[in-house]
Amino acid sequence: MAKTLDPHVLPAPVETRRVRSADGTRLHVEVFGPDGAPTVVLAHGWTCAVPFWAPVIHRLAADHRVVAYDQRGHGGSDRPASPAGFSTAKLADDLEAVLTALLPAGERAVLAGHSMGGMTVMAAADRPQVTARTSGAVLISTGPSDLLAELRVVPDAVRSVRLRRFLHRLILESRLPLGPVNAVSRALLKYATMGPATPADQVEACARVVHTCPTGTRYGWSQVLRTVELNAALAALAVPTAVVVGTHDRLTPPVHARRILAALPSPQGLLELPGVGHMAPVERPAEVAGEIRRIVNLVSADQRSDVG
Repeated sequence: MAKTLDPHVLPAPVETRRVRSADGTRLHVEVFGPDGAPTVVLAHGWTCAVPFWAPVIHRLAADHRVVAYDQRGHGGSDRPASPAGFSTAKLADDLEAVLTALLPAGERAVLAGHSMGGMTVMAAADRPQVTARTSGAVLISTGPSDLLAELRVVPDAVRSVRLRRFLHRLILESRLPLGPVNAVSRALLKYATMGPATPADQVEACARVVHTCPTGTRYGWSQVLRTVELNAALAALAVPTAVVVGTHDRLTPPVHARRILAALPSPQGLLELPGVGHMAPVERPAEVAGEIRRIVNLVSADQRSDVG
């Protein structure tokens, strides 16, 4: 009997690369799917890594060239040697390096960013080398600013704005190691990052990825996320862009998605996923892959019209 494919395990990449960023940081990159197919570049979020995208990659790799990379400090990429290595400018440097290395001049890709990956796409939007290689974008479960003010992890019973902000900052900036994956850690992760009806296998898959993130990396990026301000950069994201958010997202609630959509120069719709938390690519991979595919088809049609 054939083994059932585990959607949370990555398919075998057709290529693995090490790409050097502007400051020398080496980034781990994996490529899936056939050469010559439309290219999609995936940028994951805080505490995640390439395997986080496995359910989406399975749905795209048959007819797309999918490029996924580990953000600095995560997965197989180098960890920053000092606090100076953590910034949205560094995220933009890294995306620019990946695009330059993986896309020949004249070729373009659709960029899909989840959470901090969405912030990466925003931060790099005004880079000439990025603009020249970007045809469209999908921003998933992300926000451009005011992240601490909009967090919804602390229960609504805590009504004091000042106390909520204080508690959220403690959670965001915790230096405590996550420890092993167990029943308690899975329950906490599910509450904070996923919808209440999320199946156990999806919670387990996310926990396996998140718990591999080094504590120093988690803390270093928390300092960036606490004060992130990308509204001006978002206004420079001129390519056709779709936005995706879960209605139960406690980390980047739908208010951020609506603000993003209102600020985009070329908005292509907001997909709100009922009952879904922050981990939409794992919780609802078919819909997320479908939005990426929709933008790929949209920009491909536009390019054919331009040629015609």
